[in-house]
Amino acid sequence: MTGIRHVLAMVGAAVVALTSTPATATAAGITDEITMTLRKDGTLHVVEKITGGSGELKRTFLTRTRHDDGNDRIYRITGVKGGKLAGDVLTVTAPATVEYDVQGAVTPAGQAQELRWFAVSGWNTPVAKATVEVSGPGQVQNLSCFAGDLTSVIGCTAASMDHGATEAVFEQDDLAPGQALTVIVGYPEGASSGAPILERRFSLATAFTLDTVTGGALATLLVLMLGGTALLYWTRGRDARVLDHERGRGKGMAAPVQNGHFSPPDGVRPGQIGTLVDEQADVIDVTATIVDLAVRGYLRIDEQPRQTYDAPDWVLVKLPTAPPGSLLPYEQALYDAIFDGRDAVPLSHLSGSFASHLGEVRDALYDDVVRQGWFARRPDTERTRWTTLGVVLVVAGLLATAALAWMTTYGLIGLAVVIGGGALAVGGQYMPAKTAKGSAALAHTLAFREYLFSGDLGEVPEQHRVELFSRYLPYAVIFDGVEHWSRVVASVTGNGHQADNLYWYHGPAEWDLSKFAGSMRTFTTTTSGAISATRQFRSL
Repeated sequence: MTGIRHVLAMVGAAVVALTSTPATATAAGITDEITMTLRKDGTLHVVEKITGGSGELKRTFLTRTRHDDGNDRIYRITGVKGGKLAGDVLTVTAPATVEYDVQGAVTPAGQAQELRWFAVSGWNTPVAKATVEVSGPGQVQNLSCFAGDLTSVIGCTAASMDHGATEAVFEQDDLAPGQALTVIVGYPEGASSGAPILERRFSLATAFTLDTVTGGALATLLVLMLGGTALLYWTRGRDARVLDHERGRGKGMAAPVQNGHFSPPDGVRPGQIGTLVDEQADVIDVTATIVDLAVRGYLRIDEQPRQTYDAPDWVLVKLPTAPPGSLLPYEQALYDAIFDGRDAVPLSHLSGSFASHLGEVRDALYDDVVRQGWFARRPDTERTRWTTLGVVLVVAGLLATAALAWMTTYGLIGLAVVIGGGALAVGGQYMPAKTAKGSAALAHTLAFREYLFSGDLGEVPEQHRVELFSRYLPYAVIFDGVEHWSRVVASVTGNGHQADNLYWYHGPAEWDLSKFAGSMRTFTTTTSGAISATRQFRSL
């Protein structure tokens, strides 16, 4: 009997242990007693007394919720005592009493205002029991509570108010780690001055909202752009008006051949004409200047013999009989760059070797057109100034667009700055404007071009034709008429018969002037390619 009693006692103890284990697990967790006071200024003061636990505990506050399609609602935690707040994470050592203030917990609700706060939320340990007492600056109009996950619509264990409706009390048992107890208390309208804190949520749809402000900014930009375009047209139109006037006068201009001597309008040389016409010192201007130096007796162009599949090449030969001291600064810079202490140089050797010199030629050309009084400022400097300003505006507009789109709904204003900067950067290429003298020189130049290609060259004595027509050729290079004028030059000699060479251009054996047009076309193309290969002589 004794043995049986002992066995029964052990079984009974086991049953008691098994039945008591769930109750012990359910009761595990902290107890959180919370007192909340809503002040007149809308600040919610919270005091939490945490018992039933030990060691370090952490709570992650819920400080951001969705308010509407375009905004989030922000809850700001300040004035923490009894714990350490890092970001949204509160760290305490249980047992503890924690105090803190919450801004943004009050919002208008019809004819009332509503206090909403996550009294318990984000603990890393179960909450066995939570009680919340809420008092405020007015009588309680209504109350409700939700418990469980953040999206839960399940009511809390208990919710009530005292007889005078001055205090609301909420209770909740057994909250798992991370679960929340949300309390809502309604007060009369104007009971406090609290208001929700809203922060715009970024989205492309709202970032570039078209409304009165952004629409007005865009309209203003459009007016500015149209006004700027009109102003640009006026400044450029000044050139056109002078051109029309001078062209009318130019109809009766004398031909540039007087007494068998060539004299271009205003004494303008090919490189100067090229820079005057397009306001850029580019490769064709240098190519034409090389031909002009040859025609004027500073160098000779010797075409080299070649086999069928060889690349064409020419040797530029310095002439000792060149007239001294009559070169313009840009011509002298080019002449020195070509020979660089040599008496002759193959054209193929110039490719890539001009990098340290051609910048000087370009600068000298731009300085020359200013010195001539055709431009008030160097065209390249003028283009760079306006283009740089446009690029700066584009960059500033992009930064402004990113900032405005992220923080506001005014992203279109930033895009307006980008558009304006882009228009200015492109329009900067057209900013150089000629002076009245420059416009007159251009009109004379264009009249000369019409004369040059009119076919009515008048009576030119045979003994002067080679020299005169050769002097036309560099200008034809500028005017893209090298093919036509090469044929004209090749058609005559000093006595009116075909010859093997010109005084400034020599071909290889078995070459005659019948091949000059093709040779000249290839020479100008090859020379421009050799110059542009330096990569430094590129216009903006």
